[in-house]
Amino acid sequence: MKVYLVDGTYELFRHFFGAPSHRNAKGHEVAAVRSAVGSVLGMLTDGATHIGVATDHVIESFRNALWPGYKTGVGVDPELWSQAWPLEVALVGLGVKVWPMVAVEADDALGSAAAVACDDPAVDQVLICTPDKDLGQCVRGTRVVQLDRRKSLLLDEEGIVAKFGVAPASIPDYLALVGDSADGFPGLPGWGAKSASAVLARWGHIEEIPEDPSMWEVDLRSAAKLSATLKVNAEAARLFKHLATLRIDRALLSSVDELRWRGPTEDFVTICAEIDAPSLASRASALAEARSL
Repeated sequence: MKVYLVDGTYELFRHFFGAPSHRNAKGHEVAAVRSAVGSVLGMLTDGATHIGVATDHVIESFRNALWPGYKTGVGVDPELWSQAWPLEVALVGLGVKVWPMVAVEADDALGSAAAVACDDPAVDQVLICTPDKDLGQCVRGTRVVQLDRRKSLLLDEEGIVAKFGVAPASIPDYLALVGDSADGFPGLPGWGAKSASAVLARWGHIEEIPEDPSMWEVDLRSAAKLSATLKVNAEAARLFKHLATLRIDRALLSSVDELRWRGPTEDFVTICAEIDAPSLASRASALAEARSL
């Protein structure tokens, strides 16, 4: 079987900016909810049997206490965020497993579920459906891969190395050095993608990089300056790596069978009526009937 793990927050943002505005009978904006739920239903229609969706029930997490510049909900369009909780309700109504995260982030939930699914011998492949580079650290060979559904781009371990120049295990170190503007931390002065990938391809992790740049065994004219920067900013580098490292909690998913789609709930018709999308209920019901669920 294949397991699909979907970044619900990314889907909400993607469909909010990609779908035409639509208001329900109460005047509430519901276009992103309708479109995102339709997209997940499309995955089921195309043959997916096991799906889990992680959402950021709140944007702030424990990481905000560690770094004041970490991403927050400031500036997020209210009509976008007003659809976050209705999306969770609608997906649950569809019969999909949903993890609404509060203390940690949706990315952490995706990484946790991927770890559990990877350990299950009945699983042929785990597809983490998000373009977020943080999730590259979860990729394992061709067994756990990252899928950008919008671009139809799939990255296995070789793909991660080709894109970033480092192995999946080094992604948190890479982000610590170059920064991650989406998450709100800057990386270290002078370090860029080329220098970070060159050094980490040889040494793997920040903690293993020798202080003496003559031992780096890489061709970088600025090695001495980069070494000095890393030494001066060692504490910041460790903090940024900590921020970029996903928190794996296998207790989040006791069994991959929890992700098996068993058809929509009885509430899905009412939920679809509230978001002015009765066709979604009809499609889900027809699919469940076709699968004899």
